[in-house]
Amino acid sequence: MAETVRRLFELEPGDTSDFFVLLVAKDKGNTRDGKPYYRVTFRDLQRTATAMIWNDTGWYDDCDQTWKPGHFFKIRGRYFENKYGSQIEIEQLRSTKEEDSTDGFDPSDFYETSRRDPVKMFAELVEIATEIEEGPLCELVTQLLKENEEQLLKWPAASKNHHAFSGGFLEHVLSVTRTVVYLADKYQAEYPALQPSLSKDLMIAGAILHDIGKLQELSHIPPVTNYSAQGKLIGHILLGRDMVRDAAKEVENLNPETLLRLEHIIVSHQNLPEWGSPIAPHTPEALLVHYADDIDAKFQMMAGALSEAPITDDPFTSRSNPLRRTIFRGFPEE
Repeated sequence: MAETVRRLFELEPGDTSDFFVLLVAKDKGNTRDGKPYYRVTFRDLQRTATAMIWNDTGWYDDCDQTWKPGHFFKIRGRYFENKYGSQIEIEQLRSTKEEDSTDGFDPSDFYETSRRDPVKMFAELVEIATEIEEGPLCELVTQLLKENEEQLLKWPAASKNHHAFSGGFLEHVLSVTRTVVYLADKYQAEYPALQPSLSKDLMIAGAILHDIGKLQELSHIPPVTNYSAQGKLIGHILLGRDMVRDAAKEVENLNPETLLRLEHIIVSHQNLPEWGSPIAPHTPEALLVHYADDIDAKFQMMAGALSEAPITDDPFTSRSNPLRRTIFRGFPEE
């Protein structure tokens, strides 16, 4: 019998305990016999685990009709791991109550946020944008930033996988922008005779605006991030291109070729059709923005996997991370 409330991330395989969790997803399926079930995903800040809700359990009807991502539950259950990752075998379950605060339940503990102050990140991004020497392009970028400031301060970069937390959009975009500033300076110096010359202005603009469509693609009510109808039907790449086109109509003397090259950076930044881009990079600026974006996203995925509390002395993490691979932690100290 569980006697104390513990945290999900503190449990070791085989432990049974009471713990509070946030429901982040529920996916309906059918067994080979055609019987419905739900695979539900719970988490705290440091661990995500799944549980199976079969149609012959007492929770199936409630799960089907009332459970929604963003709901909190108190569970008594057994934590275990298998080839599918972290799992929960539920013994008892109920929605959280106000009096659960006496056992340490605090909803804010489940809201992951950026490690950095969003206000400071936004100010730094605007400062970098003002370094764009081509006046109309600078106006376009700063205009889009300032018009969307309120949303940018809290938006995630994704619904899952990388920077999927409040402030994650700014953290990711600022990191990508810093990287392209370095790459622009490096390759301008390496290839001074390149024709046309590498445009640092375009690279900065492309880095800042490459994901701007996610402001329309995603809906975010902490701690839950979902896709909007526009996000599901169109996607952030084309939504972002359209946002830039619309804003460009208000900017006088913006060079049409500059706008075309900026649009190309946006639509090609994910490189491959299976990743969402309709076309691969066809300019040096688009190529460098793509790789700056890709490396930042993947590094954050790996860092996130390494930040999860280790369960055993295994020198590798589990495969239950966005990269779908084990990450080497190192051998345990003796």
